[in-house]
Amino acid sequence: MKFKSFKQILFFIIGLILFLDGLILIALKKLHLGTILPFFIGLFFCVYAIFYKKIHLFLNQRATLNKFWKMGWTLFSLWAISLVGFFIYLSQSHQNISPDFKPQAIIVLGSGISQGIPTPTLAMRLDQAADVAKHNPNAWMILSGGLDFGEKITEASAMKHYLIEKYQLDPNKLLEESKSTSTELNLKNSQMILEQQGLNQHATLAIVTSDFHTLRAAAIARKQGYDHFQMISAPTPLSTRYNAWLREYFAYISGWVLKEY
Repeated sequence: MKFKSFKQILFFIIGLILFLDGLILIALKKLHLGTILPFFIGLFFCVYAIFYKKIHLFLNQRATLNKFWKMGWTLFSLWAISLVGFFIYLSQSHQNISPDFKPQAIIVLGSGISQGIPTPTLAMRLDQAADVAKHNPNAWMILSGGLDFGEKITEASAMKHYLIEKYQLDPNKLLEESKSTSTELNLKNSQMILEQQGLNQHATLAIVTSDFHTLRAAAIARKQGYDHFQMISAPTPLSTRYNAWLREYFAYISGWVLKEY
């Protein structure tokens, strides 16, 4: 394999990184757009780098096809620029609770469990929520997440067990919302639990989720009538951070198209 130009080398290196990133995470059963897309983009870049000269020789002999090829790269470049802009926004959107904000309840949005144990992403949300609870011991905490495919206990139950075992939080203050399977349902179903405690969506609330998820979760919450809440962002594990951000990029667009907010 011989590369004779800097462009070929660059495409191959980027492609190999994206391909291996997607391959490893797919092998770990993290199957979503944030892993599948890098896998196929990386594969395409590698093939393009290896057969660079042959591809361009073929295109140079077909003017119309070459025009569409260049148009495709232009569109891809514009998409990549928008993606980088979204990533920059997420990297600067960390939100922590202000000292004078005293929530009556803390809603923790689910993010998946594996064999009854919170995933690293969910664990970081719970760690952040425990810190908020430490400074607001009288606040209720709603743990929101239903039964994941292949699991024997609900996400909410696993979240409660994690907080009791690691932080010794009062189990009577931990309320389980165990029916939801999406952010929209997390927030909708939590309203019923708030009402059981004499509260509603107008109460003073802290909503805890991952850094990449705060933008969309806040938009959904506002549409559902929550009007006195503060988003609290937890960091995303580095091993899955940019894949999660990529997935959220498309989730945010689809949420807008489907009028979730």
